[in-house]
Amino acid sequence: MIKELDISKIDSIMKIWLETNIIAHDFISEDYWKSKYDFVKKVLPESTVFVYEEDGEIRGFIGIMEKSYIAGLFIDTQYQANGIGSSLIKKCKEYYPILKLDVYAKNLKAVKFYKKHGFKIERERENDETKETEYSMIWELQ
Repeated sequence: MIKELDISKIDSIMKIWLETNIIAHDFISEDYWKSKYDFVKKVLPESTVFVYEEDGEIRGFIGIMEKSYIAGLFIDTQYQANGIGSSLIKKCKEYYPILKLDVYAKNLKAVKFYKKHGFKIERERENDETKETEYSMIWELQ
């Protein structure tokens, strides 16, 4: 079931956020993600966050900022490749006519996922903090 985040469960989604970032971005130091943890936890409630919950357990979530920017899509590693990410993207497409995001070029699995869902690469640039190449991608309602 997809619903908006109950803020009392923020620790559950932060656990998914940290673990997934470390695994998906093995080309970036684990310490980088750990250093961002407190900041993300603080600003996350300012976003619209949809969670995918089953049997009382959060299995994934997506955060939307400024009514169009996907700040992150994270699925618990044991539930990846089960359609949860696709369900969360589909839910967002019901609410927002334009969706944008930035994704690391080396995160091939994510780039492929977003392309499968109709996102197109708009531009390529270097991330100021990590110095890694990122793609800015966009999806627009047709």
